[in-house]
Amino acid sequence: MSLTPDHVARALRHLRKSDPVLADVIRRVGPFQLESRRGRFQSLVRSILAQQISTAVARLMLRKLEARLAPNKLTPVSLGKLSFEDLRAIGLSRQKASYLQDLTEKVVSKTVKLHRVHRLTDEEIIAELIQVKGVGRWTVQMFLIFCLGRPNVFAPDDFGLRSAIQRLYGLSELPKRAEAEEIAAAWRPHATVASWYLWRSLELKEPSAT
Repeated sequence: MSLTPDHVARALRHLRKSDPVLADVIRRVGPFQLESRRGRFQSLVRSILAQQISTAVARLMLRKLEARLAPNKLTPVSLGKLSFEDLRAIGLSRQKASYLQDLTEKVVSKTVKLHRVHRLTDEEIIAELIQVKGVGRWTVQMFLIFCLGRPNVFAPDDFGLRSAIQRLYGLSELPKRAEAEEIAAAWRPHATVASWYLWRSLELKEPSAT
């Protein structure tokens, strides 16, 4: 199951009714506009590149990788032709180079079956993808949201979501996992739409209009 306009409409009705704080955020942010990423393999590559660096640096690394592969596109086969030294030469750390090689090997060998993940539940997809070195639960949750458009994903370890919750709900410190999950319970089964609005809320000047 993935997000559709009908699902988004139902999600907004639910969130406005179940959580007054989030209802105010929805009013102030405006229409839901989640941009899905194309390409499952490419999405995972981007996620690995983005680990522990800024978005701008991650984009630069991706451009360098794509330039190194040109005129070929970024695919498991084309990436598999690059050596560890090739990946290091474009600026990847030893760790990230090894992660990309492991991802490529597991996809090519079909140890990780990206072509069939849409048939699996969220938890089954997490179990499938964390077989890859450097891919943890948070990375897969971002994949579920931004690539597959799964409707009920909440990542309690995401710093942005925890920061938004602290700000919006007037908490004295960043919420622990259990506290974040407790607040998010009201959003189920539409946690993905709620998460998107929480991320967008960080761009608002004030935490709440009420």
